[in-house]
Amino acid sequence: MRILVTGGAGFIGSHIVDAFVAAGHEVAVVDSFWSQGGGRRANLNPKATLHELDIRDAKLIDVFTGFRPHIVSHHAAQHSVSISTKDPFYDADVNVRGLLNVLTAADKTSVKKVIFASSAATYGAPQYLPIDEVHPQVPQSPYGITKMVAEHYLRYFCTAGTMRFTALRYGNVYGPRQDPNGEAGVIAIFSEQILKGSPIRIDWDGEQQKDYVYVGDVAAANVQALERADAEAINIGTAVGTSVNELHRLIARAVGRDVDVVAAAKRPGDVYRCIFAVEKADRELGWKPKTDLVAGIATTTNYFRSASTAPSA
Repeated sequence: MRILVTGGAGFIGSHIVDAFVAAGHEVAVVDSFWSQGGGRRANLNPKATLHELDIRDAKLIDVFTGFRPHIVSHHAAQHSVSISTKDPFYDADVNVRGLLNVLTAADKTSVKKVIFASSAATYGAPQYLPIDEVHPQVPQSPYGITKMVAEHYLRYFCTAGTMRFTALRYGNVYGPRQDPNGEAGVIAIFSEQILKGSPIRIDWDGEQQKDYVYVGDVAAANVQALERADAEAINIGTAVGTSVNELHRLIARAVGRDVDVVAAAKRPGDVYRCIFAVEKADRELGWKPKTDLVAGIATTTNYFRSASTAPSA
């Protein structure tokens, strides 16, 4: 199949491109290399064709008419919660208008299916645990709102035409290539800081738990979604909660050293426990998380260790 991956040079997107290429598909990538995003040229799979373009650009239709994708994996986004709260207009411009540009182009060129990177941020504060797919969606940030709105647009476009979709609601994704700056996941941040010997900051009491899913497993879910789970929204997590304090211990053990901890107050809007039910992923996608957290952290810290010792370009 011909597959177009938007955001395909980013952290998650590039791993998905690798998985599609490994499965024998022809892959093209659209990425703008936004300075505050995750797109990096070093992440690009050499077997994929690059189109350096913003998803809001009117020229996006030219990519679709030239490549004629069967599938679109839409992972390009404004992904920062803090940026979304500071500039909700920009957040909506990328995550809603950009999505509409993609969906309109897909509809005009008879794309068969869109796989969409949704988010557990659409749920907001948990009303019960584990969070399943029928949990109310009450997002608490503009970012979560735009991801929820995007799911509604997907349903509209697919109901109005012949295009199919699957929305994957990701938990806390971690792994190699994650940017350890800005709003990166705690595993990337701790890995780089401990490798450098720098103190790490732990907010609240450190016992707050999140659901951490390895990026390779996320890529595998996208491969499964090529032919399955039409018109479904599905959690992609592990159903296991891990505290920040436990992450600190595991990463320090993997690195082989420890550092000082700077205690900090609870961040506004932080949730104490957030764990996702994944039975639907097993039922609809035939997918289960395979990467144990200890093994995933070992791979991730090895990546950051190699990156820190690599010569500058």
